Amino acid sequence: MARLAQTHGLTDVQQEILATVRDFVDKEIIPVATGLEHKDEYPAQIVEGLKELGLFGLMIPEEYGGLGESLLTYALCVEEIARGWMSVSGIINTHFIVAYMLKQHGTQEQKDTFLPRMALGEVRGAFSMSEPGLGSDVSAITSKGVRDGDEYILNGQKMWLTNGGTSNLVAVLCRSDEGHPEGTAPHRSMTTFLVEKEPGFGEVRPGLTIPGKIEKMGYKGVDTTELIMDGLRVPADRVLGGTTGRGFYQMMDGVEVGRVNVAARGCGVAQRAFELGVSYAQQRHTFGKPIASHQAIQFKLAEMATKVEAAHAMMVNAARKKDSGERNDLEAGMAKYLASEYCKEVVEDAFRIHGGYGFSKEYEIERLYREAPMLLIGEGTAEIQKMIIGRRLLEEYRSQG
Repeated sequence: MARLAQTHGLTDVQQEILATVRDFVDKEIIPVATGLEHKDEYPAQIVEGLKELGLFGLMIPEEYGGLGESLLTYALCVEEIARGWMSVSGIINTHFIVAYMLKQHGTQEQKDTFLPRMALGEVRGAFSMSEPGLGSDVSAITSKGVRDGDEYILNGQKMWLTNGGTSNLVAVLCRSDEGHPEGTAPHRSMTTFLVEKEPGFGEVRPGLTIPGKIEKMGYKGVDTTELIMDGLRVPADRVLGGTTGRGFYQMMDGVEVGRVNVAARGCGVAQRAFELGVSYAQQRHTFGKPIASHQAIQFKLAEMATKVEAAHAMMVNAARKKDSGERNDLEAGMAKYLASEYCKEVVEDAFRIHGGYGFSKEYEIERLYREAPMLLIGEGTAEIQKMIIGRRLLEEYRSQG
């Protein structure tokens, strides 16, 4: 195990889980990741391996067939997986946000129906807030659910669904004005609907279309899609928690988990970039000696390692805060912001250390250079994080004058 990014105070079980995941990443993910990524190929064999390891049930309670582990354990596993290939961590992240929302907010029937199959990886989750015209402004969503007897009719267009094609359960945030008089604050008139569907593209059930994969600069292999609802009928018992108007709070709770996850991804990608940079610096020679002997390169390695260490510490702190039952939006926002920014910087320094070879598709750093920017915008942009951080700081340090 490398010196950097150690986590103190882990149980024997946590250490065993992490060692197993790291071994899987080194043997089953890193050797094939770049080839699959260049072909934009879904990592089906890797996903089957994650199922066998029980990772789809990592945070699902034992009573539903999961491992019942903490957010910290999950985040550390994500860090390891992202070190191998960030796209794979995206496949399990959206699944876990939905599983977490079900665990925290679902009715007993909803938990009994979905969580055991989610723990096995038979039901795979995706979640959907964003729409084509609104980005991070969740309060402006226009997708709508209207009550019709024992069902709701959903209409609208959603954007940026990770796992949109491969999932068979999507948590979709819609506006629902039922029981909410005109003038109600936008975030109080939103509802999360649990939409079951067939995996695939096209019309996957009556009224629901997944048009196809969005072509992306990086973050390939995993499918990112739109979702179009046109008269989609959903039973009333598929309102998450059984009560309308709670969707915004449920989604934000899930996103706090998601932000810790994105921080963990940033940590994992930065660690891999450092590993590649420090290794190459000792192999490449200029002026008769390894470039690692040049002070300019040593300074870069020192800065990179410090950033890896700092980001990991903040991510661990945010996960532990959530696990303790405390509000962690400040810590999650800080960790996500710092880890994604530092990840970009560490990857770029590793890219510079590689010189011209960093630009070659034969070298792994080229893939990381295209993957890192996604972390700057995923689960809320850096600017959104700073807005959240600023507001929370003003709450904590409100002037008494």
